[in-house]
Amino acid sequence: MNFNDLPAIGQPLEAGTFVGLTTKPDGTHHAVVLLADKPEKRLPWKASLAWAKKLKAELPTRSVATLLFANAKAQFEPEWHWTSETSDSSYAWLQYFSDGSQSIITKSVEGRARAVRLIQLTA
Repeated sequence: MNFNDLPAIGQPLEAGTFVGLTTKPDGTHHAVVLLADKPEKRLPWKASLAWAKKLKAELPTRSVATLLFANAKAQFEPEWHWTSETSDSSYAWLQYFSDGSQSIITKSVEGRARAVRLIQLTA
């Protein structure tokens, strides 16, 4: 996809909602698309990763979760949601959609999850 083909933030894009741009550590730029799907119940971190993968998507990184809070907060319950990032083998990061803060919690705790798709952009 080309930068010039992107819709305005909040508009539909490839079966989701365009919420902004992110750059991966390798320098590639990506459109972030929030999917409307939500798990039927709260899930532990590992199950949340598997749920997102079934959608051919992923849990957001911490930086993408911050972008979601900034540009799509209204599409989230005002509770915490898993990110894809871990702090060690027992803990993973989460994003609070009530106040925008981030913290860590034991991966075995059941929490909310949302999935994103990252679409690589070309010049």
